[in-house]
Amino acid sequence: MRIVGNPENGSTGEPETRELPSAPGTVSLYVRALLSRRGEGPVPARRLVLRDVAADPVRLRRYADVCGFADSSRLPVTYPHIVAFPLAMSLMTARDFPLPLLGLVHIANRIERLRPVEAGERLTYRVWADRSRPHPKGTAFDVVAEADDGSVPVWRSVSTYLHRERAAEGSRPRADVSAGGPRRAGEPVLDERWEVPGSAGRRYAAVSGDRNPIHLHPVAARLFGFPRAIAHGMWTKARALAALEDRLPDAYRVDVSFRAPVLLPARVRLTAARSGAGWEFGLRGDDGAREHLRGEVSPLG
Repeated sequence: MRIVGNPENGSTGEPETRELPSAPGTVSLYVRALLSRRGEGPVPARRLVLRDVAADPVRLRRYADVCGFADSSRLPVTYPHIVAFPLAMSLMTARDFPLPLLGLVHIANRIERLRPVEAGERLTYRVWADRSRPHPKGTAFDVVAEADDGSVPVWRSVSTYLHRERAAEGSRPRADVSAGGPRRAGEPVLDERWEVPGSAGRRYAAVSGDRNPIHLHPVAARLFGFPRAIAHGMWTKARALAALEDRLPDAYRVDVSFRAPVLLPARVRLTAARSGAGWEFGLRGDDGAREHLRGEVSPLG
């Protein structure tokens, strides 16, 4: 590991930058999350960098299959998220990170695809935590990821996480307004019903590296207050975008708020409609009673 920049955590100057020789393993990071004690103070001003990364062809095919993307020569818009995820975990399991990884709630995600990325391109990833702030349910913060092709950024994302305070644990968190609110769109032009099997969390975990126990087994999920294992929020986002893939422009921004967990197994309904130059979409329970995800796509450029 090579360290560049300011080594003092929480500094208001230039962030400390650490260049990693390879992506850390997520299993060991989850073990660290279970065993480590939390730091105190602000989110550390630290940036992790992983250079010269190309998608593994086997993993890419498995990811496309799990999420429903067509097999093509381009990276699915959500694929860079799973490359950046181990770096995000490394940040959030560091000894001086003030909030525990296990129990965090992923409440929103924004992705900007600045141009299509070919499957064989080699990219440099930069990941850092940002904007720790009060939230009605506790403390929220962002994890920012960016990928560049050696000259300009081609992809970036912001994932918003919530650490719930003990008094609010029984309440479902609301997403930040930055993830978009309810609006009136036209009549749905996409209306799909999905049968989501009980194995969906394990299949996505195997290809993404996100092995949070709430997604893997009902017994583990019950330890965190869920009656059954739940689907990954980023799987629901990826699956929705796969359904819209052939309708989207080359460059766009997609915001989602994760409203309520999808308890596995499940029957859910995806609807999408035009909204100006973009799209609005949502995922609800098959009976329409429970909203799981709300999203909006806006063209860039």
